Amino acid sequence: MPQRLHPIMLAGTGSDVGKSVLAAAFCRIFKQDGYAPAPFKAQNMALNSYATPDGLEIGRAQAVQAEAACLPCHTDMNPLLLKPQSDHTSQVVLHGRPIGSKNAYDYWRRGTSDIDFRAEVCAAYDRLARRFNPIVMEGAGSISEINLRDTDLVNMPMARHAGADVILVGDIDRGGVFASVYGSIALQTPEDRKLIKGIIINKFRGDLRLFDDGRRLLEDICGVPVLGVVPYYKDIYIEEEDSVALAQKSMQAERGMINVAVVMLRQLSNYTDFDALERDPRVHLFYTNNTDDLGKADIIIVPGTKSTLHDLYELRRNGCAQAIVRAHRNGATVLGICGGYQMLGVEVLDPNHVEGDIERLPGLGLLPITTTMSGDKQTRQVICQYGTGYEIHQGETRPFGNAKPSPLLHLDDGRDDGYIVNEKCMGTYVHGILDNAPFVDFLLEPYHDKMAQRNQEFDYVAFKQEQYDRLASHVREYVDMNHIYKILTNHD
Repeated sequence: MPQRLHPIMLAGTGSDVGKSVLAAAFCRIFKQDGYAPAPFKAQNMALNSYATPDGLEIGRAQAVQAEAACLPCHTDMNPLLLKPQSDHTSQVVLHGRPIGSKNAYDYWRRGTSDIDFRAEVCAAYDRLARRFNPIVMEGAGSISEINLRDTDLVNMPMARHAGADVILVGDIDRGGVFASVYGSIALQTPEDRKLIKGIIINKFRGDLRLFDDGRRLLEDICGVPVLGVVPYYKDIYIEEEDSVALAQKSMQAERGMINVAVVMLRQLSNYTDFDALERDPRVHLFYTNNTDDLGKADIIIVPGTKSTLHDLYELRRNGCAQAIVRAHRNGATVLGICGGYQMLGVEVLDPNHVEGDIERLPGLGLLPITTTMSGDKQTRQVICQYGTGYEIHQGETRPFGNAKPSPLLHLDDGRDDGYIVNEKCMGTYVHGILDNAPFVDFLLEPYHDKMAQRNQEFDYVAFKQEQYDRLASHVREYVDMNHIYKILTNHD
């Protein structure tokens, strides 16, 4: 049996420095080396979530890390999830279940909640640590937000509770890496500074030899070893936690490909629904809210959203709603997923103000359905005739007026899901439906004459496993794993 390792925390000098992906890499590396790792992030703030096998909700990043560790995901891996609803409020999901919304100011003030969130996340960590070895912990944002030190649940206080060895991750691509790494360490209390056992410089571009002096300088001024300088990569595909880069994906239609436009909503959620489709060799996928771009698409997908009514209002205001309807009349396929499915109906009702002040909005009218928002959130994994997926949604949808049911999916628990008018107009509540090759084939079939590469099969499950292995190899090449194992077994 492998030697027991200390827990390891990937902490950051800031947001988007690559902590999530590096945590996935270490989960796969430890698994390859014969250990039984599991990921953990005490508190995550993200719209991109996932349903666990027992029908609860966690941040998608921890689901990805669990997959890299070859584990089913569990709420103990991300006991607290904040899903932003506006600039100032978030839905609070504790142990996979929503418990209400919190104003950011109230949330970060101590003593304003009946729930001891610190005790809850620590208990979740303790349960996980009894079952797995090592725990690969992920911090959040920057560890040097000293104004939030007393209320921080994720970074150094969590590392103290776990007795974790902290590896500080700095992003050299954004500049200022010396100041951000040194400052992040210098601003720690003496107790917390001792927990930081190493530095990883991430997203390096160019010749690594140019950073040899920089590496020595960092070690001299910080008194902490640089364990690796990891080059930026473009040819390894790991599901992203944040949607920052979506709008940068090409919006130009390509010949010989099926052009798929995902409507860029303000509160777009679960954008990993489209990762498999984006890798399909038959497809050119792009994100847009430009009406001209929508008119060039063969298939338009209206995705999930954290706020159906507000995003529907915005689609009607900016002309996208009319552009989608017009494109459909001209022959384009329209598919709605979750909130997008609700928007394709005749109307969306919110009489109890579950989402906000808007009580009713007309939908796009492409599906004969009506949706009424409700406070109860449906969260479950599902199996249908095309494969597997998961539901995370609020609201109940039924046929409008005298319309007859016409379900898109038949679930193995006897329920039906979604609505289909014909092969070019449909909607579903099931996230992950596009990860299933049979459904993708069904969606693309009307465009078979455009498929320059129609005979190439694409196995997304195998593709993802290959990417985790490639990521692990990349990190092994540039990070001193021997040194990391010495840190994780040192009993001083």
